[in-house]
Amino acid sequence: QVQLAESGGGLVQAGDSLRLSCVASGLTFSGGSVTMAWFRQAPGKDREFVAASFRGVRTYYTDSVKGRFTISRDNAKSTVYLQMDSLTPEDTAVYYCAADKRLILSSVTTPHSYDYWGQGTQVTVSS
Repeated sequence: QVQLAESGGGLVQAGDSLRLSCVASGLTFSGGSVTMAWFRQAPGKDREFVAASFRGVRTYYTDSVKGRFTISRDNAKSTVYLQMDSLTPEDTAVYYCAADKRLILSSVTTPHSYDYWGQGTQVTVSS
């Protein structure tokens, strides 16, 4: 049984940084098959793609976070991180960790392509 557990959210001021963590159990990170991603959902909005580590080979970001957010993974710890710098109020959302064992590249940014999801962690950025 695969489980994803996020942590690291909180209330910060604009310009601050946060690092989110997602620990995966029941998944084997090694072998280059697992794609890990972060999505977010603000109140009244659809869930949107933030960043992905595609099979541990390449990383992808949505335009609004490029240069500010960094996704990384520690295969030995089955953990993926999202370092978020220069946060703005527009980054306020619930952040979700997602994983899939057979994702194809063209589906990296599509929420329904991922089989496994965490419960989410709230990030609130005040101005």
